[in-house]
Amino acid sequence: MDRLGIAGQAFGIAPLDRRFRLIGPAFTVRTIPVATRAGASVGDYIDEVPAGSVVVLDNGGRLDATVWGDILTIVAHRRGLAGTVIHGVCRDAARSLELEYPIFSRGIYMRTGKDRVRADAYQVPVSLGEVRVEPGDMVAGDGDGVVVIPAARVADVLAASSQIAEAEERIRSEVEQGSRLDEARKRHRYFQLQSDRLAGETGQGGRDRD
Repeated sequence: MDRLGIAGQAFGIAPLDRRFRLIGPAFTVRTIPVATRAGASVGDYIDEVPAGSVVVLDNGGRLDATVWGDILTIVAHRRGLAGTVIHGVCRDAARSLELEYPIFSRGIYMRTGKDRVRADAYQVPVSLGEVRVEPGDMVAGDGDGVVVIPAARVADVLAASSQIAEAEERIRSEVEQGSRLDEARKRHRYFQLQSDRLAGETGQGGRDRD
């Protein structure tokens, strides 16, 4: 993604378990604070999320009220969702670990968001910090964190990452056999692969380019 100028790395969002992996199209949910304790729901949308999707919850990065708990985890796991990514916090982490349902968030906290926030809109552009997420964007997560790939750039990212991964595998093989790292990298054009841009691309970021 760096090679292509796509700024899709979600800073500060980590998995509950470093072994968690997820990948799938984003189903986006935006939440907002509520002014009165009116029984506002934060999770009734879950039965409408297609199997294989990643629920992307934008709670504005809020750390003192959760928007995901064990009942949502149970339903999401039963429905075959790929996982959940939260710009905010979750609770009931034990259920996620028990079911091996991937949750990525800014942290864990026990206080419910019920009557504090409510779901404001679904399948609209949301944010994971500085990363914009549109419905259908590809969301991928592992032990290092989460990246968001614009739907129109998935093929480009797969092609570039495959080239880099193949070069790195050859480099690993050579250094394991005693080669110098700098020489192996040079032979396989490693730094050029890391820094190249696609021909004809200009400017910063990847969202506005075809």
